[in-house]
Amino acid sequence: MESAPQKLGLILKYFDDFTEQQIAQFAALDALYTEWNAKINVISRKDIDSIYLHHVLHSLSIAAIADFEPGTQIIDIGCGGGFPGVPLAIFFPKVKFHLVDSIAKKLKVVEAVCEGAGIKNITIQHTRAEDIKNRKFDYAISRAVAPLKDLWKWSAPLLKKDHSKTLPHGLICLKGGDLAQEIFESGLRPKMMPIWKIFPEEYFAEKFVIHAAK
Repeated sequence: MESAPQKLGLILKYFDDFTEQQIAQFAALDALYTEWNAKINVISRKDIDSIYLHHVLHSLSIAAIADFEPGTQIIDIGCGGGFPGVPLAIFFPKVKFHLVDSIAKKLKVVEAVCEGAGIKNITIQHTRAEDIKNRKFDYAISRAVAPLKDLWKWSAPLLKKDHSKTLPHGLICLKGGDLAQEIFESGLRPKMMPIWKIFPEEYFAEKFVIHAAK
């Protein structure tokens, strides 16, 4: 079994400008998720052994297309055990992430991981995205939570509109498979980036980062 630093080599293969604190935080995720997943199952048993490929690096594909500015406010819709929000919060320590999920026990894991890894730029809320009122975010992120049309319906009211950015404000989500029908039904014309072009790993075949501008 590989140690956390050995597994972390997969992340450092593609990113080389982390601080010592960021490296320590990424390294801490392995033991924290293994411990908490045994208590509250948020990651499948087969995935927990490949956490850096299947979850951490997958989440960081968003960082490869989006250079979020300090102070940017991002909502992670249906964050589950904290993906993609937790790895992105480590990657962007000066960006504010708000992680929401309708299942409280999943947020308990997120809270414990943030405390254990010393992640300070995450807030959490036990709610559905559609029930959030009087708050606006620069971007919404999500990973395979729901069809694109639903994600857009939930996120659009929460998004500020700004097309002056290199990456216009909007929804950024991680999805896989044949998405033609799902995109058609959404009525959107999103930009799609195959993740295997960012990280040429077999696992990312037919997986995409999708960006729909507000």
